[in-house]
Amino acid sequence: MCRSIDARSFTSQDGTPFLKSAVYRAVLSSLKAWVSENYARIAGLRTQPCPKAKDESSHMTQRRLRLLLAEGSPGETATALHELYAGSDPGLDLTVVSTIATLLPTIKIVDPEVILLDLGLSLREPMDAVHLVHRTAPGVPLIVIAEPAEKEQAIRSLAQGAMDYVLKGHTDAHTLERVLRAALERNTLAGLADMLRDQVTGLYTRDGFLTVGRRRLEEAMRAASSLVLICVLFENLQALRDAFGPGTADRTLNDVAGLMKGCCRRSDVMGRLGEAQFAILGVDAVAPSAEVMRNRLEQHLAVHNQTRSPWGSIDLRTSIGLWTPQDAGTFAEFLDAGESRLRPAALEMKT
Repeated sequence: MCRSIDARSFTSQDGTPFLKSAVYRAVLSSLKAWVSENYARIAGLRTQPCPKAKDESSHMTQRRLRLLLAEGSPGETATALHELYAGSDPGLDLTVVSTIATLLPTIKIVDPEVILLDLGLSLREPMDAVHLVHRTAPGVPLIVIAEPAEKEQAIRSLAQGAMDYVLKGHTDAHTLERVLRAALERNTLAGLADMLRDQVTGLYTRDGFLTVGRRRLEEAMRAASSLVLICVLFENLQALRDAFGPGTADRTLNDVAGLMKGCCRRSDVMGRLGEAQFAILGVDAVAPSAEVMRNRLEQHLAVHNQTRSPWGSIDLRTSIGLWTPQDAGTFAEFLDAGESRLRPAALEMKT
């Protein structure tokens, strides 16, 4: 059983916030070690520890990569997978089934990290099989295997939930290593990204927003494009909490997040940077689009406030910043400048 715990609410015995404690630093260190181990498994590396370091505890931390393969004869993919992981440590845990009917219940039993599906097994429309598998295990990367003549169907499968595809006759160890690496990297990065999200709104925390923002700034620098930043302050959050309780306050925080999403593009990045601070990073945008986004947010807010009875209205203050490749400084400095224009006195209780 897995339970979600908000680490921000914990303090150590000496009153130190958990996120600044030695325990938290130890957790991060363990996480980095896990990521390193996972990446080694992705690549099928044969990493051999020093003999002195071999003990029972280190052996127990290693586990095999769990793959579930649905493939008919002659088993070309299974052969390539065994070749890829031959002699590796800790190795491969491969389960092979030969029908779609067997595949679906096996997913729950095996709990695979990656699923590989041969489109040739589907007796009906191949896309139905892809859809069924993806619906059964939406969080597991799905790789489709197809005949060269079925390439168009393999491409179509990407819109039905498949992450990638390989063509028969090309399922060699090198190709499988590439697609498995990409699949497991996506899972690893998705898991790390979830750790950087606010528990109330689902938006990025300040650390998450800075992490993603730095990457977007680097990409914009290479593409010679611009970024726009909208900083948002929820001015009367504390007043609403005092008047209506913490439950209502959390609902209004989600309302603000929803309003922000309603004025953004899918490529934009949103974050809850503090108790009452939010931000939107517009990617590949120009200054006029920032003003359009802010006007849209204000219009949505006005409509929302008309329907909030019996609770009070939401009061937001916003500021706009623009970054171009000619600007110097880091993303953290860009964000700090935007927040300082908003209202410096409110920048506290950062998540």
